[in-house]
Amino acid sequence: VTVKSSNKEPVTAAGQEGDDAPKEEPWKTTLKTTVVHVEAGEFRGHKVSLWDLLHSRYIPKENRKELLQLYKAGELTLEQVKTVVTTIVTRTAAGERAEPEAPENGPRAEPEATEAERTPLHRD
Repeated sequence: VTVKSSNKEPVTAAGQEGDDAPKEEPWKTTLKTTVVHVEAGEFRGHKVSLWDLLHSRYIPKENRKELLQLYKAGELTLEQVKTVVTTIVTRTAAGERAEPEAPENGPRAEPEATEAERTPLHRD
């Protein structure tokens, strides 16, 4: 079945589904197709699109909006966006990894203190 549309080309029902992809902005397509390798967080060992990194939990909403605006305006190159995003993800993931280690050290120190307290009691 052929359906006539306002753009003068006949469009089939199946063809209508594919029409959405070309309408995507070129800058967005570039971010979705540019893949980087980040050794941090859940991305470790995987190649991830810049788009996915930008929309990950590692990039604060304000930073994402600012980076996208600067990139769309042509003030940041793709390489600059790649560098900034991978740096933020790497630092944020490293910070998260360092935080859980501190509480683990606390319980390990307690048994040592308990043993030290028992030692004087055994001497009496």
